[in-house]
Amino acid sequence: MNATNPKTKDTSEFKKLLEEEDVKIPKVGDIVKGNVIGSSRSEVKLDIGGIAVGVVRGRELYRESPEYSNLKAGDEVEATVVELENENGEMELSFRYAGHRRVWDSLMALKNSGEILPVKITEANKGGLMVQVNKIAGFLPVSQLIPEHYPRVMGGDKNKILEKLRQYIGQSFNVKVIDIAEDDEKLIVSEKAAWEESQKAVISKYKLGDTVEGKITAVTDFGAFIEFDDNMEGLIHISELAWQRIEDPRDYIKIGDKVKAVIINIDGSKIFLSMKKLIDDPWKHIEDKYKIGQTVKGKVLKINPFGLFVELDKEIHGLAHVSELSDKSGVEPKDVAKIGDVIDFKIVSIEPTDHRLGLSLRALSEKSESVKEEKAEKKIKKEKKTEEEKPAEETAEDEKKEETKE
Repeated sequence: MNATNPKTKDTSEFKKLLEEEDVKIPKVGDIVKGNVIGSSRSEVKLDIGGIAVGVVRGRELYRESPEYSNLKAGDEVEATVVELENENGEMELSFRYAGHRRVWDSLMALKNSGEILPVKITEANKGGLMVQVNKIAGFLPVSQLIPEHYPRVMGGDKNKILEKLRQYIGQSFNVKVIDIAEDDEKLIVSEKAAWEESQKAVISKYKLGDTVEGKITAVTDFGAFIEFDDNMEGLIHISELAWQRIEDPRDYIKIGDKVKAVIINIDGSKIFLSMKKLIDDPWKHIEDKYKIGQTVKGKVLKINPFGLFVELDKEIHGLAHVSELSDKSGVEPKDVAKIGDVIDFKIVSIEPTDHRLGLSLRALSEKSESVKEEKAEKKIKKEKKTEEEKPAEETAEDEKKEETKE
């Protein structure tokens, strides 16, 4: 005789009753709401909408949020369904999963709203800073730091970058959530985005062509940063420091220098400036100083495989292309001169609009050869003339002698 399991029978009747009442039965993984029936240190029991009794116990009684710390009868809370029915016929629930989901939902809401929030820096690595947002670990990449916190290190030494980043551990930065992926447990925040948001009103008062005055705060291989007015910072690219060619901005400007610059571009929160545009372009009047064909003295500033960069004066630099260094093939610039040499060059081209001036050693050498050839030719002509005139003189002398005899 087969015995019927009372528990199975009760469960079947319960499900049948729910179906007749058109009640939606929760599934594993669903988040349900319930009212606290009883609470102890070991478990919390909930009334799930009158259709079931749920229990949260053991490791699932995880205090994910302060709202679970002091629960009392009648409190409404959310929990995640772990099992539809346990050994006691109760719905097994978890605060841990529900709290975890709630946190990620709140993070997604922060991303969508663009809200600015303070976060504490917990750790640093060579790529950026680790933060905590609603108990979830997030990452603040170096590229997303504001200019004030960006670790500007000469040569990009990663160990020195890490050393600078570690100085921020324990500090609080204002950030915005910019990327989130719950499945990969990925949370990316940006201090720069938050700063841009707060700086919109300040930046809006600036326009192209405005002249600002400030102090150089950093010098890099690609230019210099200037701080001005309301703690604003802009970049002066190496090409905008001066009209002449600059190899290393550190040779031209240093931290602490007070300078004036004109705004040439505004891109979001980025302001780009130029110092050279406040100085008259010396190339406008270059033809008053230099002419094509003129021989000039120049100092070799840099040697590249394609030629010599030469300083004619403080403002005008020229290039002696490798093809203009010798009439012999295969000659390398490094074999012709060294940095610091002062050499005579011939100007072969001037392009004021493009700020280009071409120099040549070959043309100068050809000129010398031409002069030599011209002198040699004159000498030959003179000697020939002398030879041609000599017989005539001898003839005249003979005629004179004949007259004397007579």
